[in-house]
Amino acid sequence: MGSVSKAAILSKTHYGIGIYAHVLSLYYPNQTVLSLSGRTCLPTKNPFNADKPTLNIFIFKENVLGNALDREFARHEDSENAIPAGDPFGFAELHYKQSGDEILQTLNKKMNLRIGEKFDFYANGKKSNISHNPDNQNNHSLDIGVRHFSFFKAPVRNTIPHKSISLLDAYNYIVGDYAKQRTEKLRSIEDLKQARQFKASTFDYCTFSGMFQTRNDKALISHSGLLCIDFDHLQSVDLLRKQLLQDEYFETQLLFVSPSGDGIKWIISISPPVGDLGGFSHSNYFAAVANYILQTYGVEVDKSGRDISRACFLPHDPQAYINPIYKPSTK
Repeated sequence: MGSVSKAAILSKTHYGIGIYAHVLSLYYPNQTVLSLSGRTCLPTKNPFNADKPTLNIFIFKENVLGNALDREFARHEDSENAIPAGDPFGFAELHYKQSGDEILQTLNKKMNLRIGEKFDFYANGKKSNISHNPDNQNNHSLDIGVRHFSFFKAPVRNTIPHKSISLLDAYNYIVGDYAKQRTEKLRSIEDLKQARQFKASTFDYCTFSGMFQTRNDKALISHSGLLCIDFDHLQSVDLLRKQLLQDEYFETQLLFVSPSGDGIKWIISISPPVGDLGGFSHSNYFAAVANYILQTYGVEVDKSGRDISRACFLPHDPQAYINPIYKPSTK
């Protein structure tokens, strides 16, 4: 395994909040160790200060660009100054008694982040591999942890974004009642052509892979580092859902049942937010993941995901899954 950077770890641990949760859970198993409200965690017990509730963890945002693309990362302070104020790596050093590259390698292993691992894939008849390393050493304006993409109001012919949203925004929309009635109506329509027309005219949608000036591959503002994999007409939605959530290589960021009810939308990360794709194109990544899915689960994915600006309709799914690092409360 190659080197692991702080940026790569932060991009997979919700600004570093996940690192704090990991360390604290080692001292307080089976407890809610962090409760995030907005950008600040409620005071929690500090294992390095006699378990007193003096540890304050918050999300700090650099005010450089003055917008959503400024970097964000977690920091901590102890109200009794029992430990130095610092970042999640310094906090982890207190437990593991390591520093430098050693602590980064340890966190990568202990938290099962899988940064730097590779898998083989075949594209255009040639064998290659992609490193699972959400880092870009040459991009100094990474927006650590926050992944924004464009949200569009119905109908689908509307190609001007309404606003940019995050994974948590999309999750709240899906589990909420925003699309409940239209989802129920769609699934009651038996005529396939009529169902497609109803979906295209009434469902809001987003482009998970990036922010756009208008919904067109050439109008991409920034890639979100996310890939949306679409599975249609499944024999068993529940079986594949369980398999994807337990996948050994890709960590699910968001997963929900498609508007029709017989498919799945699976959102995974392939790079840091607002970063490039490490020399690979979006279509290269899609081909790699599609082949991985076919080889691993024997299921073909919808090839439309190859397009960066592909529209993904947002249905109602109260059982939708979101990676816990994005939720307001981290255990």
